[in-house]
Amino acid sequence: MTINNTDSHHVIAKDGTRIGYRQIGHGPGLVLVQGTMGTAYHYAQFAEALADTFSVYVPDRCGRGMSDPGGNDYSIQKEVEDLEALLAKTDAHFVFGLSAGALIALQAALMLPAIHKVVAYEPVFFVNGLPTALLARFEQEMAQHKTAAALISAMQAAQLGPPIFNLLPRWLLEALVNRIMQAEDKHGSGEYPSMRTLSSTLCYDFRVVTEMNGSLDRFGAINTEVLLLGGSKSPRYLKVALSALEKIAPNHKRVELAGLGHAAAWNYDKQRNPDGQPERVAQELRKFLV
Repeated sequence: MTINNTDSHHVIAKDGTRIGYRQIGHGPGLVLVQGTMGTAYHYAQFAEALADTFSVYVPDRCGRGMSDPGGNDYSIQKEVEDLEALLAKTDAHFVFGLSAGALIALQAALMLPAIHKVVAYEPVFFVNGLPTALLARFEQEMAQHKTAAALISAMQAAQLGPPIFNLLPRWLLEALVNRIMQAEDKHGSGEYPSMRTLSSTLCYDFRVVTEMNGSLDRFGAINTEVLLLGGSKSPRYLKVALSALEKIAPNHKRVELAGLGHAAAWNYDKQRNPDGQPERVAQELRKFLV
């Protein structure tokens, strides 16, 4: 069983935005909220691993794939409203979020009674302060259409680039990223959207991260059961964020997955994501949600 375009559906959010999603499986409803530089397709193997237990709904967040752009009034409130529309249509009560998507999932769980349990995989809270210089540089480079430079600034801000990013000079990194984008422009990128296409979605993710910065205390009021997930190989600041949430969230469980990193829930792909282990993440969801 696979997710493909024949499984595509859509829902209209409060502001009229069309949100596309894919559906697979049978059982209690579970929505998978995507994170930075990801689309519904990045969750294909993850959704398949969960489909024997859940009806899995995998939306493209606004600005991605099957969904409309976010618009100038984009905010985390809009993301919550988009998710609310999907929950209402599908009658799903479980939500998983990754990275910036985990911020959205937590905020939605705080606001929407329809969510009964939420799983947050490494929400991007910068407990010790935002990387403001890199975020400003990213915005400037995007405004100047310097896409390769902006992608590098984004990865450095999020501390999620491959280890080689810490060793090579920036001019060489830009040349390598430009070469990859040119190859994708010429030959395509298969089922995955290209880096150039996804670069524009980074503006949405950083807006969510910036808006939520310094707001951890609000989750002391969350009534939903919460599973805080993370990987032992992920950047330290993400572990610090989970530890801070662990002290605040009143009804939570925390699990660290040995040997996994930030993109563990994404498809295993020898070239794009050799560290993907979606089945292991799915196992933790089954334990918590069933």
